[in-house]
Amino acid sequence: MRRSIPSAIGIAIALSTAGCSVFQTQGLTQAGEAAGVANIKSIEFSGTGRWYQFGQAPNPDLPWPPFDVKNYTTDINYTSASARVQISRLQVIEPGRNRPAPAEQKIDQYISGATAWNQATAANANPAVTPQPTAVEERAAEIWASPQGFLKAALANNATSESTAGGTEVKFSVGGKYSYSGTINAKNQLVRVKTCIDNPVLGDTVIETNFSDYKDFGGVQFPARIVRNAGGFPILDLNVSAVKINPAVDIAIPQEAANPPAVTVAVNKLADGVYYLTGGTHHSVAIEQRDHIVIIEAPLNEDRSQAVIAKAKEIIPNKPIKYLINSHAHFDHSGGLRTYVDEGATIVTEKTNQDYYQKVWAKPHTLHPDRLSLSNKPAKFESFTGKHVLSDGGRNIEIYSIAGSSHNDAFDMVYLPKEKILVEADAYTPAAGAATTPAAVNPYSVNLYQNIRELNLNVGQIAGLHGRAVPFADLLTTIGVQKASN
Repeated sequence: MRRSIPSAIGIAIALSTAGCSVFQTQGLTQAGEAAGVANIKSIEFSGTGRWYQFGQAPNPDLPWPPFDVKNYTTDINYTSASARVQISRLQVIEPGRNRPAPAEQKIDQYISGATAWNQATAANANPAVTPQPTAVEERAAEIWASPQGFLKAALANNATSESTAGGTEVKFSVGGKYSYSGTINAKNQLVRVKTCIDNPVLGDTVIETNFSDYKDFGGVQFPARIVRNAGGFPILDLNVSAVKINPAVDIAIPQEAANPPAVTVAVNKLADGVYYLTGGTHHSVAIEQRDHIVIIEAPLNEDRSQAVIAKAKEIIPNKPIKYLINSHAHFDHSGGLRTYVDEGATIVTEKTNQDYYQKVWAKPHTLHPDRLSLSNKPAKFESFTGKHVLSDGGRNIEIYSIAGSSHNDAFDMVYLPKEKILVEADAYTPAAGAATTPAAVNPYSVNLYQNIRELNLNVGQIAGLHGRAVPFADLLTTIGVQKASN
């Protein structure tokens, strides 16, 4: 399902047609003049600082994990509502967590109107393009939460203002759906912008951007520090070092991004009644029991969950989905859970995760109402710590906590003892082709092997919820173990 994003398109149209009839308050007008918005069609700003991985906290109660940013460059074209963000980042190793050896990551993100995509940074003529349709709202919000972007949009969208103790509060909405509010201080500087975007886990999610330390950058006033928060924790802390006014920002939409592939689910039978449901970057597993279906993992979002549910009912007809087993609370692995609650399934997860889901699922989903927000069904849980077994009297499904993993503190794997199949996410991602020992072994994979050995599980095959299904021997080769000792 492609979403209509008025926050990008609607503002661009308003900017191109706004004239003298637009209502302008004095404080907003003065701030716009101070920021030079009338003469600014595009902008580039760059700096260093920290970026935080939204939705990937190693524990539901912890902030998003930090990355040091060597370079962060944003190019925005306000007229076409398009932008490019380039980031060079390196993960910070938090105390007490054994993470994979950090390597510099180069990110190249784009948006143009209602189309978003990423592009490989490899220096070749045709770098790979990855459509990012679910990122449109966030990237559009970044355009209009920039200082000049907010002021231009406010002037073009009949903003209202109210005097406050700290200056002026400015508000406007686009398309009757997306609302923006900003605070202008006594120096006519925009110091804060708030808006909401949709998130499959958090629902209506507040994005707050704070600006401080305004300086003259080549004749334009711009903040030397930008701090952005989402979901209650920082996602960006940038020290701005350079600003360019009206650079050439001409962003063409690649064909691959303009027509993103439909959500598809491929079926690979791992054993009698055990089906590996793949497609895209995240997978699930469907298990047929005597009178019901068990699904392992509900990744990404409702679109993915609905596709998996439909496929599971196609290959295992006339049986309800009774259980959904959730590996952990990272958003890319829990974004589709609410769909299974509406389906009537019981969520099987760690006790810590249950407490978190009950809290965040109580938040509103008004921007993009999902099935659960419309049905308002109560969530059913079977939560545990250590070990939990689902059985129909014939096939046992064993769920184990992955102890001691630095990836996540409430982290589970699933074992089918009869079939000798292990299902896991993120601890080990089987690569394409034959397994080889990497130069730096991933500690998550070593920890997975240690858990398997400690629990004395007789694993013959691993079905990665990323990557592919491989023999257990591939894990041993990847971590440099010559033979299994379990």
